Amino acid sequence: MRIVKFGIIGCGLMGREFASAVARWCHLPEMDVKPEIVAICDTNAKLLEWYTGNFPTIKQVTNDYKTLLANDEVEAVYIAVPHNLHAEFYCAAIEAGKHLLGEKPFGIDKPANDIISDCIRKHPNVFVRCSSESPFFPAMQKIGKLIEKQAFGQILEVNSGFLHSSDLDFNKPINWKRMLKFNGEYGCLGDLGMHACHMPFRAGWIPKNVSAILSKIVKERPDGKGGMVPCETWDNATLFCLAEDDASKQLFPMTIKTQRIAPGHKNTWYLEVLGTKTSARWSSKQINTLEILEYASGEQGWQVIDVGHEMAYKSITGIIFEAGFSDSILQMWAAFLYELHHGIPPTPFAGCVMPDEVALSHKLFTSALESHKKSSTVAF
Repeated sequence: MRIVKFGIIGCGLMGREFASAVARWCHLPEMDVKPEIVAICDTNAKLLEWYTGNFPTIKQVTNDYKTLLANDEVEAVYIAVPHNLHAEFYCAAIEAGKHLLGEKPFGIDKPANDIISDCIRKHPNVFVRCSSESPFFPAMQKIGKLIEKQAFGQILEVNSGFLHSSDLDFNKPINWKRMLKFNGEYGCLGDLGMHACHMPFRAGWIPKNVSAILSKIVKERPDGKGGMVPCETWDNATLFCLAEDDASKQLFPMTIKTQRIAPGHKNTWYLEVLGTKTSARWSSKQINTLEILEYASGEQGWQVIDVGHEMAYKSITGIIFEAGFSDSILQMWAAFLYELHHGIPPTPFAGCVMPDEVALSHKLFTSALESHKKSSTVAF
């Protein structure tokens, strides 16, 4: 069993999710590689207590990320910091020779992502991937298998999105994701967009142009000190794209939707693929339900398939049980460690987001900003 010793830089919500996945690693009986957390870094000392109280393997606790990166025992890092810090922190980790799983969007804007991409190219021995959990739900894996088999025929339309309602409460105090200097001009696209792009990009469905509608719904929020401050970032975005199937070179419409204010959606991923032979659709609102339409005869009828715990990386959980968010997190980390160790994922859709896919998302989001400003379709 290979042990990969990790440092965590940014010990907030997603750092705790990673640590919890490490604690559950015995849930994956066939993995021949596992993570071990040996170092943590955050400027908020209160966050660190949870880690040190639950993970005796931690030997280094620091508020200086450079000190952690100088630790020779650390082989890989998970970095979850605000978007404005991505270029600095990610490049420092790569230059230090640490394998990296970083949070999306890999840079506050395209110039920042270009810097990160260039750094990755200069250090080919460092393994770098981006965080996105959505394809690791069992139904999405089944859609991935249909794509691999070219079961859809000619693609007619694809609709993908990530919707939640965390900002539906107008009295919710402002945080860094609503501030341009931390989150960037992308707004909800930078925060949520990679989740909606992951499956289409991995399928080879590449946008050729975009017409974007961006919405700034909440103009100001409480500052937590009795006052009100402006909300500077986009709340909702809908992207209408002409996409090309990389395999067949056929063109088709594709929509990508990201919303922070989506009534009725606490946290919903969805994907719909319509084809000439087969169609499929799934939403995390009904996490066990995959709908398939196959044109085997003159009649058209959607069949409902009840999906169980059929994971890309075998789990000890019985196959009849449903999957959840913490399971998709565990699967994503299994994907990162598996590919780090073996050099290739077991299947194309059982791998994490690659740097070139992140770079494509930046081209799309930058063009979406231009499209909204000009009220026109922008090619890229």
